[in-house]
Amino acid sequence: MNHQGTRKIETGRLVLRQFSIDDADAMYLNWAGDPEVTRFLSWPTHESVKASRAVIEEWQNNAILLDDYNWCITCRETGEPIGSLGVVRIDEAAEAVHVGYCIGRKYWNQGLTTEALSAVIGFFFEEVGVNRVEALHAVENPASGRVMKKCGMTKEGVLREYNVNNHGLCDAVIYSILCREWQKAAG
Repeated sequence: MNHQGTRKIETGRLVLRQFSIDDADAMYLNWAGDPEVTRFLSWPTHESVKASRAVIEEWQNNAILLDDYNWCITCRETGEPIGSLGVVRIDEAAEAVHVGYCIGRKYWNQGLTTEALSAVIGFFFEEVGVNRVEALHAVENPASGRVMKKCGMTKEGVLREYNVNNHGLCDAVIYSILCREWQKAAG
């Protein structure tokens, strides 16, 4: 794989970029501090802007690593940070990346998460040279699975008691897309 780190990606309505410490307030207010947004996630709801700032500082420290990927999803028109998308795990031998994402509640059901994930999938296949992009969602959060499906990912099955989220131990649905599938769909 040809790791490149978090590079700026632009879509019709979004700009995905590295996080800045200036994003901490928006991160906390728009998604990380909202228990409804973080309900099915594997990291706890941020209790304050300080928690969001600490996460961003850690991501900034790791940003020099070429195999570190954490995008701030921003609205192209306003520049407002509305969510995050990043790599949770990399399997070099299998040339695979496991991604995770979340977006603020007021941006749900507008196709923005699908737009961001589709762009990142394309980046990984075209620029990094991965063979597989995969993602999980809690069984109780089918909306996340619909995003994956819209991005061309295939549901592979349910991993029983595989993950821990803010409700405890949970079953997780795994989706993936292979490079050859993406290329075929892209024409």
